[in-house]
Amino acid sequence: MHSPARHQRLGLIYLTASYFLISCLPFFSALQGRAPEHSWRLLGYELVSWLVLWAVFQAPRWFHWALLPAFFAIPVEIYLRLFYGQSISTHHLGIITETSPKEAAEFLGNAIYLLIGLIVLISLWWWSCWRVAKSQPQLAWRHGSRWFVIALIALSSLAWCYGRAVGVSSASASGSGSAETSTAEVDEEDSLQFIQIRNWEEAQAWIEQQAALPAWASVFYDEENFSHTWPLGIWVRAVDFIQERNYLASLSEKNRDFVFHAQQTIDHDQAQTIILVLGESSRYDRWGLNGYERDTTPHLKQESHLVSFTDMVTAVAATRLSVPLIMTRKPATQSLKPGFSEKSLISAYKEAGFYTYWLSNQMSFGQFDTPSSVIAKEADQTSFFNLGGFTNGSSLDEILLPAIEKAANDGHKKKLIVIHSLGNHWNYSHRYPKEYDRWKPSLFGIVKPAYTNLKNKEALNNSYDNSILYTDWFLGQIIEQLKKRAESTALFYVSDHGQTLYDGSCNLAFHGHNTQYEFHIPAFVWYSNVYAQRYPEKIAALRQNQNRALSTENVFHSMLDMVNIRYPDEHLERSVFSPLWRYSTRYVDSYGWSNYDDATLKGDCREVIDNGSPLVQEK
Repeated sequence: MHSPARHQRLGLIYLTASYFLISCLPFFSALQGRAPEHSWRLLGYELVSWLVLWAVFQAPRWFHWALLPAFFAIPVEIYLRLFYGQSISTHHLGIITETSPKEAAEFLGNAIYLLIGLIVLISLWWWSCWRVAKSQPQLAWRHGSRWFVIALIALSSLAWCYGRAVGVSSASASGSGSAETSTAEVDEEDSLQFIQIRNWEEAQAWIEQQAALPAWASVFYDEENFSHTWPLGIWVRAVDFIQERNYLASLSEKNRDFVFHAQQTIDHDQAQTIILVLGESSRYDRWGLNGYERDTTPHLKQESHLVSFTDMVTAVAATRLSVPLIMTRKPATQSLKPGFSEKSLISAYKEAGFYTYWLSNQMSFGQFDTPSSVIAKEADQTSFFNLGGFTNGSSLDEILLPAIEKAANDGHKKKLIVIHSLGNHWNYSHRYPKEYDRWKPSLFGIVKPAYTNLKNKEALNNSYDNSILYTDWFLGQIIEQLKKRAESTALFYVSDHGQTLYDGSCNLAFHGHNTQYEFHIPAFVWYSNVYAQRYPEKIAALRQNQNRALSTENVFHSMLDMVNIRYPDEHLERSVFSPLWRYSTRYVDSYGWSNYDDATLKGDCREVIDNGSPLVQEK
């Protein structure tokens, strides 16, 4: 027989070990040879978190309930860290909350039984810890020091809120002796004014006048790192998720009641499958199809029913801004403003009787992704498949192929399928499997390559070309699926923006540098035999407009004209399928809104410099 004291001691060890294991999750990657960034900072955050929990709730029997989400998130966290090298994010929470039980069962297959088993085991683990916590009265913090800590927490919270209001100085903004004297003088004056503050508005005004906190205080406002701690970091991510959902809803509210009054005037009862592929970071002159010396597009160049546009540009070299220009009638000169008063071409297709899909291998939430998600939500079915990220290991675009095939065979007569691929986004070597690592040396297999090191210039460019080669295969697979269908089918591909790749003597890479390499993008249309027979006049116009000066603003009008969707205030002069096409000024985001067709391309970077005065940008 074991004594009660022994039972309590074993229970204490069990509970402590459980909490310790949960706290170790941020350091899981160290087992794979990848030490987490800011390890000491993470450790400090976790120690403070446990102290706050104990002080506020007094005993584990009470704060253990706050750990419930962390317990159930453990399998997901380990899976993501093991296979993708990252922790749970708002994007993953979005996938979890928006996936139905049926979809989850289809995705997991037989692995769903493993998931159910894990849920049962974790439930028992959490419950057993709670039972132990209830039986450990000595763990209750009854000493008077608890109230001292609570008071300290309250004061620290007020100080933290003050810091959030005034901000934190950058590391480079170090103060001098004279600056300290000046600050002291200001503080003395403000302390006199503080007595005059009579309401909250005056208090806010006073706070806005105060100097920012010194740079060292940034450690107390590192929410990104704190969100990676366990067990409380999951709550920070949940708050971020709710904020992103609310922001998405606020953007959607701008066009909630908008209607195109669109209808398909011809062939409205005929079976049709239309696919729009949104490429990512793809560059026009790196496609063999467009004259590149390397054969990066062996599949696409064999397609006789493919028309590649030679002069298509995007107005902005950022996904969150360029995708809305492709999908809506939003003018380029308004692209820096969040939201838009109209819906996208997806809603126009829905009004015309098409069943619509948005299938994405990108993220669903975040600064760079939420604007695209606003559009994605217009579709009848929206699915995000990527559990990884952009700069580390993630799902290859081929993960979309089964979903595309399933959508094409769903039984609806008329379908629009929008595919948001990860395409050629950095890290380029993570965008393709080993068998497509054709040009070497490459960055394939290198963890976190130094892309700013010019020594990697050749490997970086080779990896980029390899990613184009894989994109060619991916697009070829979609076209092969469409060829098997007896109905009218067509595919429109357009990249959101291009890339600068240390061209010549240019020491710049990626995008955001106002270069022609980033604005000039690949775009093409592929059509089936049935489509060609049904719309010979559109094919004639398409080929006639192949070499026109086009922009992504033409895509919306072209996609609707492609299948004769008509609506009030349409502009066929902007459709590549119309003989009425007319040139429109092409503005690009380069030191203001520069006229792309009246600009000088400066140096090897081909920086776009307007020959006149760029239009002023409104944000």
